[in-house]
Amino acid sequence: MNVVFAGGGTGGHLYPALAVARALVRLDPTVRPFFIGAERGIEKQILPTTEFPFALFPLHPVYRTEIGRNWRGLRETIGSWGALGDAIRRQQPAVVVGTGGYASGMALAWAIAHGVPTVQVVADAIPGITARATARWARALYLGFAAAQHRIGGGQGSAVIVTGNPIEPPPEPRPDRQAARAKFGIEPDPAVQVVLVFGGSQGSEAINRAVGEWLAGPLQANLRVIWGVGTRHFDALKDRATSQVRIYPYLSPIADAYAAADLAITRAGAMTCSELTAWGLPAILVPLPTAAADHQTGNARAIAEAGAGELLPQSPALGLHLHDAISRLLADRPALERMAERSRELGRRDAAQVIAKDILTRFS
Repeated sequence: MNVVFAGGGTGGHLYPALAVARALVRLDPTVRPFFIGAERGIEKQILPTTEFPFALFPLHPVYRTEIGRNWRGLRETIGSWGALGDAIRRQQPAVVVGTGGYASGMALAWAIAHGVPTVQVVADAIPGITARATARWARALYLGFAAAQHRIGGGQGSAVIVTGNPIEPPPEPRPDRQAARAKFGIEPDPAVQVVLVFGGSQGSEAINRAVGEWLAGPLQANLRVIWGVGTRHFDALKDRATSQVRIYPYLSPIADAYAAADLAITRAGAMTCSELTAWGLPAILVPLPTAAADHQTGNARAIAEAGAGELLPQSPALGLHLHDAISRLLADRPALERMAERSRELGRRDAAQVIAKDILTRFS
């Protein structure tokens, strides 16, 4: 069975597709995944390092705040229609799987226009415009958040299934906490509490600034911080490292950091939220305010309403609010453990396999 995956632009759209593709191959080694992506997306760097064949096209996002930038992109995107269609047609796919992003929209539109079945992985609590526009033709919608059920619906005969987001699940058995902490030079003292901070591979300037303000004050003696500042911020911030604060440009692989931490401070992208809950890690979530349709706030709100974390809006007073929230949460270990338990209950560790099994059942 041939399966075309279309999605990218960001890791939040590409990595779920890779997770489902690998789960499909594990379940049925005769499945042949093929990826459609954009020349300007993260897939240009990532797909050549994977085991899967792919094709990239000059596809562009829609710039919501800079309308004038859309004309050239629209011309190139429309010009790619024929070549993209040829690539899909050669695969003779049983289904096209859309995982979001501008490559997904074009591939799903071509598949719908030519009668090729489609399914979608809808990552965010607030579904994007591509997902909403093409949902009625999908045979199945796999939702990362239950909250998305109220914002998206398929057509007659479409299955809408809350699966969680397909991520690389925590290893079994889980890494030992003290062993994980030792990798960061943190002593094996049960009284030590560890806060993990990261804002993605490029880092978050707003979170870095707020964390810097928090760290400028006195820290409790048993606190340790693992801070992934982002590659472009590392040179400016590396001198902030102390005996209590470990600073890294990028945390990869991140499994040991998740295993070592008691609390995380992060953005609220769909994959980050899904990884945090898969690990059962309480979090203070600072949504990116410029995210399309404010979908990160929707993700963070879903986590907070489940009792698995707290939402802090980005503001000039973020540093002060972080200080108050961190101090309060770390001072109440029973409350932090209850939050961790809610996070574990919310986490979906087998989403990729659940989605892969459903695809095989429907199309093989």
